[in-house]
Amino acid sequence: MPIDLTTMTSRELEDLRIQVDTALKDAVSRERAQARQAAEKAAAEFGFSLSDVLNGLDGNRRKSDEKTVSPPKYRNPDDPTQTWTGRGRKPGWFNDALANGSAPEDLEI
Repeated sequence: MPIDLTTMTSRELEDLRIQVDTALKDAVSRERAQARQAAEKAAAEFGFSLSDVLNGLDGNRRKSDEKTVSPPKYRNPDDPTQTWTGRGRKPGWFNDALANGSAPEDLEI
């Protein structure tokens, strides 16, 4: 039996919305639990636990987990605490030094 929304009052519609939101949260939670059980079963078929698979115990790391920091290549002669790796956008002090006649080689560390 379909619900005729056009005949419902605003209060009835608000109550219906609350019921739908609650039912939706329950459905998502239930489906998430089912997906987890299926994933645990699939991992177990290969002799792993789900946490083994998700934590990557085989030594493979995601590329996003690998964060390398490039060493600085240039230093501001006026303020030695300011450095730049030579990658990305040039800092203002680097552009100012070039505009004042310095060569990039003069600013290298």
